[in-house]
Amino acid sequence: MEYQNISLEQRIAENIKDYGPEHLYPLEEVKSYFYDLAAYTKAQFLLTDRHGVHIAETEKYVGFEPDVVNAPGMKIRVENRTVAHLYVNTENVATDQREMVEKLFTKTAAGLSAYGQESYLHKELDLYSNILEQKAEKEKYRVTHGNKEDVLTGTLNRTYFMNRRQIIDRSEVLPVAEICININDWKYVYDHFGNEESDRLIRVVAELTKQYAKPDYVIGRTDGDVFTVLIPMAEDDEAETYAKKVQDACLAFEDPKIAPSVAYGIAVKNNVEQNLEELYSDAEYEMFDQKYQIKNAPGYRERLEKA
Repeated sequence: MEYQNISLEQRIAENIKDYGPEHLYPLEEVKSYFYDLAAYTKAQFLLTDRHGVHIAETEKYVGFEPDVVNAPGMKIRVENRTVAHLYVNTENVATDQREMVEKLFTKTAAGLSAYGQESYLHKELDLYSNILEQKAEKEKYRVTHGNKEDVLTGTLNRTYFMNRRQIIDRSEVLPVAEICININDWKYVYDHFGNEESDRLIRVVAELTKQYAKPDYVIGRTDGDVFTVLIPMAEDDEAETYAKKVQDACLAFEDPKIAPSVAYGIAVKNNVEQNLEELYSDAEYEMFDQKYQIKNAPGYRERLEKA
């Protein structure tokens, strides 16, 4: 398989590298340099890849089949690997200049080795680092994205929600409605039906809070059976309308075991001096007051215990 058709992942996993001259050098410039050098010195040359395939040659070497194993000429090496071979013939060079010309070609071969090494480091390793960076970014996104959601409900977890609340608080967006939604008698379901059904109750309520929310609502599970909802730039009665829809949907939910029911409280930030964290206690107080009324209303207990 040709190198360019091998995926970067496979190249990294199997330590496959490209030592081809076309990958390491600007070959047209290299060939032009050698032709100029040959014309100036009257020397003949042949430049091949590591397998002996011709890259550039003068007349004497046309059709010449080099033995790169037993007679490799001058080796051009990168990362301790031979990447090219250079053959030089100085028969046409003046006798007193042959040594100088041979040294010139030898230094040229050494220069190509050095250039190839730098090229390798900048090209090949850059490709490797790029894919590793991409993988790191994907992993960072996965971890960040995975850690922002509550595993059970798919709403924001407490830590991420609190961070979002701080951002909204500092943004000075007004007004912001903050809703505290608490599941009534979650522990009753846990005591009678166990962890599986009590978790299902939480998921049902979470789905209803998401179902009636608009895209800009920020919903978090901020405690075991508590959800908090932020509505930036809330319109008049928007928070009350939303919370009532969630509450009514819970009451309308039919199930042989669980009987979803929630109480809610609302606080609204109307000026930049107010703080959402401090206002939450007002929403919580209102929620507890409503919870007391709901749990003492006729028919509540019968619905809860019908299973």
